[in-house]
Amino acid sequence: MTDERVFDQLSPDLCERVLLRLGFARQPETSFDGLRALYSAWCRAVPFDNVRKLIHLGADDARAFPGTDAPEFFESLLRHGTGGTCWAGNGALCTLLATLGFRASRGLATMLAAPHLPPNHGTVIVELDGERYVVDASILHTEPLRLDDATTTHVAHPAWGARCAKQDDRWTIAWRPANRPEGLDCRIEEFLVTRASFRERYERTREWSPFNYELSLRVIRGERVLAVANGQRFEVDGHGLVTQQMLEHRGRERFLIEEVGLSEEIVSALPRDRVTPPPPAWWASAAPA
Repeated sequence: MTDERVFDQLSPDLCERVLLRLGFARQPETSFDGLRALYSAWCRAVPFDNVRKLIHLGADDARAFPGTDAPEFFESLLRHGTGGTCWAGNGALCTLLATLGFRASRGLATMLAAPHLPPNHGTVIVELDGERYVVDASILHTEPLRLDDATTTHVAHPAWGARCAKQDDRWTIAWRPANRPEGLDCRIEEFLVTRASFRERYERTREWSPFNYELSLRVIRGERVLAVANGQRFEVDGHGLVTQQMLEHRGRERFLIEEVGLSEEIVSALPRDRVTPPPPAWWASAAPA
């Protein structure tokens, strides 16, 4: 595969505005400390969410999904505070890292939400000083996770901790979504995936995806993880304690504006949740989530 990194760049002006949004007055160094600082800032400033995807689908918009291209993703972040689902968020993070000089590439993974699923998740891999690290814009584990053949690596935090180990010749990240106290495994399948592949897999979710019907969100605020799933607001505190409550329409608007920091404009365009139908028969064998 041709190395795309040299072509995967933001304009200097947009890169500078994004860095300011993340809290950087100057470009971070292309070192482990620089990567750790940048990813930590991302996890606290850029939510995983399907807000714009729901708006797009609700309008029956046939154009490319929002966030398909990194510059458009970042302009919406700057204007509205939105992030995206895995293909958009991780594609944008990869582009930002490549612009800053990191050897970053898109990766393909499987969120093992059910047995025998095909690859359904985009992630980001960074090669640095002879090591490989995962920095995932959906899991939001705040620190780069090193991929080590012999040792389990950890991010130790009660609210967003994660563990990475090699199992059956593939690395698996164990993490805990707020609405799944039993945890969820994410298995890395490929390390060099093209932008075109991300775009194609994102587009394939148009027919069905668990993120096409109901609001889904994950973001870090202070020492807490805030999340929305299945019509409920979840909070995981700094001790790992999970609380949840139903999120009615007006409460959802207040939560998104006041606690997450989304613009009133984008929140007012968000359609009401619809019940997620069961996946079609083809999904378990063919489609990304």
